Amino acid sequence: MLGDDTTAQRLRLLETEFTQHQQRGPGDGRTATRVEAPAPIDLGTLDYMRAAVTEVVQHTHAAAPDAGPYRGSVEQVYDWAREHTAGLDEHRQQARETLIYRQGLEHALAAGDTTVIRKHPCPQCGCYGLYWRAETGKAGCVNHYCTDDNGVSRSWTLAYLAQQHIASKSALSARAT
Repeated sequence: MLGDDTTAQRLRLLETEFTQHQQRGPGDGRTATRVEAPAPIDLGTLDYMRAAVTEVVQHTHAAAPDAGPYRGSVEQVYDWAREHTAGLDEHRQQARETLIYRQGLEHALAAGDTTVIRKHPCPQCGCYGLYWRAETGKAGCVNHYCTDDNGVSRSWTLAYLAQQHIASKSALSARAT
């Protein structure tokens, strides 16, 4: 399941591979005189990673106020959250896993991997083949019959896809026991 180790691995990949400073522009050697050197790392990716960790820490503290401060590495935040919320009711644990799964999808998209969206069925019609619409920040359905009342193809947020995925996994495991 994506929420297990994959989310932490994707965050680690962002940390190791996508924080290097990106060379932008034609690179012909002619540039304006700089007053300051550019940052040696991609600050946008660092800010993204910091926001992801902060969201998990805040969610954990809201569910388990006695969790204490988080002091681990970036990718260990998910294990820390699971450890401190393991004794909570099923609904809160499902909310935690939904957050982790959504962040796994976001990490993949931040790294340029849009194929993770295609692996989810459309919540409305059930067909596979969702595609990522970067301009809207939503996953769209390719089925031309799956439209809203205005005739526009349906689209879904990552949070909704994550909620549907975790709920279906939870229902399957409940039926299996």
